[in-house]
Amino acid sequence: MAVYVDEIRRWWWARPPFHKGSCHLTADTEGELHELAARIGLRRWWFQPRSHPHYDLTPELREIALAAGARFVSSRVQARLRRSERLSATQNRCFDA
Repeated sequence: MAVYVDEIRRWWWARPPFHKGSCHLTADTEGELHELAARIGLRRWWFQPRSHPHYDLTPELREIALAAGARFVSSRVQARLRRSERLSATQNRCFDA
């Protein structure tokens, strides 16, 4: 079980100095995600449950998350993990019937 952060991305529409980029904080379980988020001072209402549960992090919060034990995993690897997780959930539902 682990908590992950990906790389900082800068969006074309976001202009410095107000927006320095962001990344995602994800985890193997929502419990782990919320536990680390609380430890680093994130508010629960910042949680984004759609698609794949995550919190958005600023570059500063990313460094704090890494120091608190989050592991770096590229956004490409995170997407692969989410895809395999969705596939596994779909297959499990098929066999539950």
